[in-house]
Amino acid sequence: MKTTRRLRPIHYIYACLCLCLLGGCSTTRRLPEGETLYIGQRPTLVDNPQPTPLGETALEEAEAALAKAPNNSLLGSPYVRIPFPLGLWVWNGFHHYRRGLGRWIYDKFGAEPVLLSAVNPAIRSQAAQNLLHDYGYLRGTVSYDVLPSARDSLKARVRYHIHMGLPYFIDSVAYQGFTPRTERIFRLARRRSLISPGEQFNVPDLDGERQRLSNLLRNVGCYYFRPDYLTYQADTALLGGRRVAMRLVPVEGMPPAAERPFRIGRKSVWLLGKNGEAPTDSVTYRGLTIHYHDRLRVRPRMLHRWTDYQSFRAKRQVEDSAGISRQRSAASLYSLYRQTRVQERLANVGIFKYTEIQYTPRDSALTVDTLDVRIVAALDKPYDAELDFNIKMKSNNQTGPGASFTLTKNNVFGGGEKWGVELKGSYEWQTGRDRSSAMNSYELGLATSLTFPRVVFPRMGGNEYDFPATTTFRLYVDQVSRARYYKLLAFGGNATYDFQPSAGVKHSFTPFRLTFNVLRDPTDEFRQLQEDNPALYVSLRDQFIPAMEYSFTLDGSQRPGRRRPVWWQTTLTSAGNVTSLVYGAFGQPFGRQGKKLLGVPFAQFVKLNTEARYNHRLDKNQSLAARLALGVIWSYGNATTAPYTEQFYIGGANSVRAFAARNVGPGGYPADRHDTYAFINHVGDIRLEANLEYRFRLISDLHGAVFLDAGNVWLMRPDPARPGGEFRLKDFARQIALGTGVGVRYDLGFLVFRLDWGIALHEPYDTGKRGYYNIRRFMDSTALHFAIGYPF
Repeated sequence: MKTTRRLRPIHYIYACLCLCLLGGCSTTRRLPEGETLYIGQRPTLVDNPQPTPLGETALEEAEAALAKAPNNSLLGSPYVRIPFPLGLWVWNGFHHYRRGLGRWIYDKFGAEPVLLSAVNPAIRSQAAQNLLHDYGYLRGTVSYDVLPSARDSLKARVRYHIHMGLPYFIDSVAYQGFTPRTERIFRLARRRSLISPGEQFNVPDLDGERQRLSNLLRNVGCYYFRPDYLTYQADTALLGGRRVAMRLVPVEGMPPAAERPFRIGRKSVWLLGKNGEAPTDSVTYRGLTIHYHDRLRVRPRMLHRWTDYQSFRAKRQVEDSAGISRQRSAASLYSLYRQTRVQERLANVGIFKYTEIQYTPRDSALTVDTLDVRIVAALDKPYDAELDFNIKMKSNNQTGPGASFTLTKNNVFGGGEKWGVELKGSYEWQTGRDRSSAMNSYELGLATSLTFPRVVFPRMGGNEYDFPATTTFRLYVDQVSRARYYKLLAFGGNATYDFQPSAGVKHSFTPFRLTFNVLRDPTDEFRQLQEDNPALYVSLRDQFIPAMEYSFTLDGSQRPGRRRPVWWQTTLTSAGNVTSLVYGAFGQPFGRQGKKLLGVPFAQFVKLNTEARYNHRLDKNQSLAARLALGVIWSYGNATTAPYTEQFYIGGANSVRAFAARNVGPGGYPADRHDTYAFINHVGDIRLEANLEYRFRLISDLHGAVFLDAGNVWLMRPDPARPGGEFRLKDFARQIALGTGVGVRYDLGFLVFRLDWGIALHEPYDTGKRGYYNIRRFMDSTALHFAIGYPF
């Protein structure tokens, strides 16, 4: 019988002592015979750098090909090393152990030396030189020098030398060896060419042009054409003077069917069973044969709309660009463009876990120019469930959990519809010396939504958009209980249309959104607060909020070729104006106060909110993220104060993290640290917020961050109850709250756990302390936030 010997604490102490003694050990004494330890690079010498976008890209990629991190590199840098090569010490000191504690130390802390022969600077130099040639620097060269260490001849650095030379430019582009139809299509599409006379020669553009021309031919019927069937012949000797004559020719042995147009024939859909069972029955709808297993779970009409090649509103774009006439027969040609749109449409419906489009020629000899289409698909699971959980810890001694549970039924009516129900809630209790059950608060919410993968009203005809379009109807009810003060019940609904005409652009339009806020069970203390602050009463009173909203989102990360993408979203909301126009039609002034809807006052305002984010990736382990957010709301007509739920606030885990949520502003209005519920007053009509965060990898999935946050909210009109809250340009600079801090993130890819510690540097009001750093006590200036996901 074998027994396992467990390591005792004394073993770990012994290991630490051994590691300390290893500090004096050599890092090269166990190197293989004739090998040299690579200890990094010297800064690369660059002759004749080119300050053009292509020149900078070529140099950046060449230096990336040369870079190789040595042992104990700092964050993967090829130039900077940590002064204590622990991994090499362990590798040299414990290399001979095969078992026991010594082998455990070797496995846990050892790092094999990076050898100069493995770095192979000659191969790296050749690869970097080839990259220069690819970007048009055909006379560019890359060389290197090995620099032995003055202290140890078995250690060496490498210094690379890049001579870029001058770029070559395209003089002419010709097409030879193609059929007359293909050459005519190429000539007609020249205005969108990626390579033109006068432009700098570079291989990435040549590859992109091959792909573009291949797609162009496939969009006009050439199903069997591929980019590999195109090749370039470049002549630099014919013209001289750094000019290149380009010829595009077909590769030798290109099949004749590659340039032949094919038409679409019979179409069918094969719906597999839940476990991949083959179809057992079929039905035909408007020429589409639908094969299914057991029973048909998708309406035939919807399958026909999703897979109809001729239903796209933009179906003529590609044919027109290629000069194809608008004859009805042209629409039956095979088109890669239409195939991609069908694939995207089936994916955006969201009810299929697997889809594949198969094309089969009518005969194997390709004597008939017809392709039959078979779409094979399998339905996804009918239900989805999601549970989110978080814990809030606020500097006002309010702590508690929050959770939300969402259940979604897919394909409700057999047309890709989704019906979802969301239940959410949170609870906060008072901690600290003044804790009391009377201080506890809670929030509860219930919402249900129905989403259609199309525009359902108004009816847009039988055609489909060639981009995702959805319609969502939503009903909800929320109740907020603020202990010692009030309960606020809000319920309502909205209808929203979402359109995504391209991968990085999204439009969202809500023509109708109605919310009804009901103030319930106000306490005497809250009534006293209302008397002191009439604007607060107006923002929290019983009222309707009839609104319409438009939102535009630009996501640069979804657009190809963007190396430093920007995310930008702008939302414009208008409330009560249509209702006021109806009043105006009956003779009542548009701006008159006191107007009611069903006997209850309604809000009237215009709100603009915009936010931009930028994420600059320094390397695979480091990035710099920034955000700028601006917002303004103007109330008029029926009330000069916006509803409380529509006003802006800052602070919290995703804002200025040195302060708790609703604990700053408006303007220079001071926070009352002795009143737990003073946050009710810290909202405003104007919002400005800026964040800067440096993110870096610590170990494996553990990341760190250092951040700087700034911002505040202000009032559009003076409020006697909140002196200093009005926006004044002369007070703007000193009324910006500023904070810094550090954080750690455990990034699992699909889930991120985040812990941020914010430290205030400047409070936007008079604290009694002179100077910009006006924090009275350091412990009162910190805030700890635990959250899920990145802040932006």
